[in-house]
Order: sequence, then C-alpha cells, then structure tokens
Amino acid sequence: MTRTLMTATCLLALLPMVSGCKIVKNPDPNDAEHAAAQMTDEERMAALVAEVYEPKLLPYMDEKAQEIGAVLPAIASDLNAAGESLGIPKASEGSPWNFVAKGEGVVIASNRESRAAKLEVDVNGDNEADLSIQLGPVIKGTALRDATSFFVFTDFRDQIEFAKLARALNDQAGAAIEIPEGDLVGQTVSFTGAFSLPRQSDAILLVPVHLAVGG
Repeated sequence: MTRTLMTATCLLALLPMVSGCKIVKNPDPNDAEHAAAQMTDEERMAALVAEVYEPKLLPYMDEKAQEIGAVLPAIASDLNAAGESLGIPKASEGSPWNFVAKGEGVVIASNRESRAAKLEVDVNGDNEADLSIQLGPVIKGTALRDATSFFVFTDFRDQIEFAKLARALNDQAGAAIEIPEGDLVGQTVSFTGAFSLPRQSDAILLVPVHLAVGG
C-alpha cells in the first residue's frame, strides 16, 4: 500500500469519530445563570434578600404593621383570636402565629455586649418589659421570613435552603439597624418589626426593620 493510500485510509477511519464529537462552549463566567450556579446557598440567599429587602419587604412591613398597643392586649386575651384578626395568616396548621407590629416604648434594660444583643422595652408604662427588640448580629427565629407573603416554601429547594433564607433576612435586618452608642436605658424607642408567638406565654422577640431612638 502506498503512503498516500495509507494516509487516506487513516483519515477515512477517523471520520466517524470526529462526526460523533460535540463542541462544548466554555461557560461565560460573566453569565448570570452560570454565576448563580457557582454560589453557595448562603450567597444565593443573601443575594435574594439584598434584591428584595428595600423595594419589597420594607413597604410590605410598613403596610402590614399593627399598633403594638392593640396587639399585646389582644394576645393576652386570646392568642388565636389575636392571630386571626391582627396577625399574618398561618402557612400551615400548627405553625406559630406571626405578627407585624409598630409602636414605641421605653428601654428598661439593655444588653449590647452579647452577640445576641437586645433591648427590653416597656410599651404600656408599667415599668416591665413587654417585648425584646433583637439587635444582633445574632438574631433568633424566622419571624421576618414567615411574616411575609412572598416567600413560599415550595419556591425553595428544601427546608435547609428555606432556613438559610431566614438567616439571611435576619442578617440584613441586623446590619440595617443603626442605634447610638452608650446606655439606652430610659430612652424612648420607636420600632416596626415582626415576631412569632407559638404560645401565649412565650416572650416576644421582635426582629426590627425600623428602629429609632429618641423623639
């Protein structure tokens, strides 16, 4: 067999292999979908929260907020009735009631040193704390997530991802709150925020989206 004929035969043998190949384009690192796929759950939830917090969540909270002076007596009388009339509809039977409330009160105790910092606030003038306002950076609970109507569990991959959404919301709320340094005991604070209440006797831990001192 001549060299030319051998070369032609080899090329013909390679044709089926070449025709079966698929050219795959390298992903563009600037492509939004590709970039999202490279994120961790925490990064994706933080990005989602950053996108909706100011334009969507804050107006929602302002719209839904009930006066704390009406919410607290209603809870003391009948938690379920208070939830039905003043709370956010439950996502499922057996879930805690969630409330969005606004008002003002006097700080009677303050813990600013803990990572779970909070203010104890008297709103009815009896010199006893009616609620705690969580300052963070560690903020407990899922009230901020569960008090909103536009975060739906079925839109997320699983319970773990949904829990990380709640954490991202709490982190954003804590980072957005600005309060003056120093002793706040005796100061008046005004607030808007959310809290969950599984039982009537449970302490109220409010996650603030607005908090102002003085005035």
